[in-house]
Amino acid sequence: MSEQIESVEFGLDTFGDVTQDLDGRAVPAHQVIRDVVAQGVLADQVGVDAFGIGEHHRDDYAVSAPEVVLAAIAGQTERIRLGSAVTVLSSDDPVRVFERFATLDAVSKGRAEVQLGRGSFTESFPLFGFDLEQYGVLFEEKLDLFVQLLDERPVTWSGLTRASLTDQSVFPTTESGRLDAWVGVGGSPESVVRAAKHGLGLMLAIIGGDPTRFRPLVDLYHRALDTRGLPSLPIAVHSPGYIAATDEQARDELFGPFKVNRDRIGAERGWPPVGRAEFDREAGPSGSLYVGSPDTVARKIARTVSTLGIQRFDLKYSNGPLPHGLSMKAIELYGTKVIPQVRDLLAEARVPAAV
Repeated sequence: MSEQIESVEFGLDTFGDVTQDLDGRAVPAHQVIRDVVAQGVLADQVGVDAFGIGEHHRDDYAVSAPEVVLAAIAGQTERIRLGSAVTVLSSDDPVRVFERFATLDAVSKGRAEVQLGRGSFTESFPLFGFDLEQYGVLFEEKLDLFVQLLDERPVTWSGLTRASLTDQSVFPTTESGRLDAWVGVGGSPESVVRAAKHGLGLMLAIIGGDPTRFRPLVDLYHRALDTRGLPSLPIAVHSPGYIAATDEQARDELFGPFKVNRDRIGAERGWPPVGRAEFDREAGPSGSLYVGSPDTVARKIARTVSTLGIQRFDLKYSNGPLPHGLSMKAIELYGTKVIPQVRDLLAEARVPAAV
């Protein structure tokens, strides 16, 4: 196995879910976007390492252009890394994606990163004129081109899904010479190997079940890197959660918005409605819902980090119509209470026992 990267980072992700106010009224998308900016600024202030915004093209999510919102956050922050969660590369153009994130990298003084994915939501395909029957080849080809663009040298490329390039330079380039990039993976071994083949960081989206079941994919990624003679690259986990003062308060505040969001998506995908018993199981010690008091969430994150040997954990803190004020409180607790405790727990686990 490749040598592990020692440092661990902690991020927050949001899909810009359309929220409700405290009276249960839907918040308009323009205000949701301004709220997301405020959430990103707070994350920077309380010590979170990274902030990611997902791309969607539907009425229950407000953000269709993450890099624009991230640029607004960049202008009000100093240190937090800013990226997508994810960019649907299959229905976009690799050159334009690179240009937009290289621009974000410039305005943020080198803090931009991009997470690339095929898209678990498919609304962008008909919206931009792409055939879903080409779902696989669109991502394969566009990822291949994007990886070549990361070298920031003239590119010659040809394929089936866009116009060919011949000795073409793309601008702007980045100050560091390379944009940080990840591939978002939902659990497919083929996708894990693809990330390793291209020398990109691996972001595992774990949204249900015991996260330890993803250990074989972590090992596969290390083997795939070793086989290709590539150095160790970071592995991250993205999972949903919510933090409040107590376990009971956190579960009670989250369940309603979580159910609304889950049942809406489930109706589209043939899932049964989620009940409180299933929710509580996922919120328990072996589930992938990180909800509870700071102590509970910290211990659960530390378990995942240690068991999977990952270098970053991103908490997807937005959950359906959960009010903005509650998300802000959860962000504050994550930065000021959870992250320091996880770091302490991981440090204690690395200290040899006294003889």
